[in-house]
Amino acid sequence: DNLKKLDVGLEHIIDFGFFSIISRPLFWLMKFFHNFMGNYGWAIVLLTIVTRIPFIPLLNKSQASMRKMQEIQPKMAEIKEKYKKDPQKIQKETMELYKKHKVNPLGGCLPMLLQIPVFFALYKILSIAIELRGAPFILWITDLSGPDTLFGHIPSSFPLIGGFALGPLPIAMGITMVIQQKMTPSSADPAQQKMMMLMPVIFTFMFLNFASGLVLYWLINNLLSIAQQFYVNRKLAKEKAE
Repeated sequence: DNLKKLDVGLEHIIDFGFFSIISRPLFWLMKFFHNFMGNYGWAIVLLTIVTRIPFIPLLNKSQASMRKMQEIQPKMAEIKEKYKKDPQKIQKETMELYKKHKVNPLGGCLPMLLQIPVFFALYKILSIAIELRGAPFILWITDLSGPDTLFGHIPSSFPLIGGFALGPLPIAMGITMVIQQKMTPSSADPAQQKMMMLMPVIFTFMFLNFASGLVLYWLINNLLSIAQQFYVNRKLAKEKAE
């Protein structure tokens, strides 16, 4: 806003990244929420909720499709075993199984693909926003532009890595990832299962040095995913019981 007041176009020197067409409106929306709430932390929470709302119907269908895919895994294994010498028959029987149970094997991909530009746009905003410098949220979070260091600092012996900040915000984010995985249908492939088990640990370490505003966004997004998955699981269980 201060650059814009100079009326020389300096506001355009801010690099919003490849998805600037999405980043700029989201940035102004965050500013609007801040003017309304008086706190950038709550503005990020509201922004996370608002950007997720358009994807709710798609995500519900995606999560339901993934759950149904998990339920028909034993039947798919039977088909592969029964027709292991006839790949065309396997494909035909599998497609008929999908049709019978109204399952779309690619149903889980589209919502994620559509959300990627929004994720990158928000990542860029929360990384470069000068407004977050020294901006507090609640309790121990006094600077949304810096990492959460409430528990101190972990030294590192790796070259070019100065260590890791340690705070409850990224740890909470990692815990929500574990909960989310427990509620989400898992792959039958043991290798993929092991990889998915490692993801919360990897992401937690990655986010230790990230700005608290970014970690807050990811944490709220995970909590919303958990709530949505809980709703979908209950709905499917009710339909199955009927």
